[in-house]
Amino acid sequence: MTGTLYGVGLGPGDPELVTRKAARLIGSARVIAYPALAGSDSLARAIAADLIPADAREIVMEVPMTPAREPAQAAYDTGAARIASELDAGHDVVCLCEGDPFFYGSFMYLHARLAPRYAVEVVPGVSSLTACAAVSGRPLVARNEVMTVLPGPLPEAELRRRLHAADTLAILKVGRHLPRLRAVLEAEGLAERAVYVERATLAEEVRLPLRDAPETAPYFSMILVTKGADPWL
Repeated sequence: MTGTLYGVGLGPGDPELVTRKAARLIGSARVIAYPALAGSDSLARAIAADLIPADAREIVMEVPMTPAREPAQAAYDTGAARIASELDAGHDVVCLCEGDPFFYGSFMYLHARLAPRYAVEVVPGVSSLTACAAVSGRPLVARNEVMTVLPGPLPEAELRRRLHAADTLAILKVGRHLPRLRAVLEAEGLAERAVYVERATLAEEVRLPLRDAPETAPYFSMILVTKGADPWL
């Protein structure tokens, strides 16, 4: 019999936001897999460090952060092959994923490669979206409101078009796009309703009105915009 692959969401960074199910699976794992930026430590491993058994074998997938898709896809091909070797030997593999595995999560790329051939279970985690809302004190939507999630690299024309269709906006993957995104929101009269959050729930967390946000932002940053009056009051 082949092993089972578990895609485990770890939440946005605070180890106390790891679910009980995720903690149980990690604590009993004999094989752990996780992504890491090439040449850097793994945030996923850091979140779960105190749960990983000392004798667990570790599969590190070094994923380059480049605009081109091919290098990252090649890294997931290699990682999937190493995981498949363990599964074929009958070993379960617990794959760590920051946030939620299926919300801009790295695990989805492994899932696409391995789910057709192996048993896979996905364990959801606290997403960066809900974490940023929590630390900024911004309820996201109520009643019949519409929320739109947008990636920061979206072309400006498409970004402007989608801004008008939602009551709440969450713009992820801000990074180097922050100056452009701020300019668009200012032009649309939405900047004063926007809050900037980076590294939510971590010790380095920053949350500011968008007008006070820095000129450069890390990948783990988000802009939340509530367009109307607060409907929960």
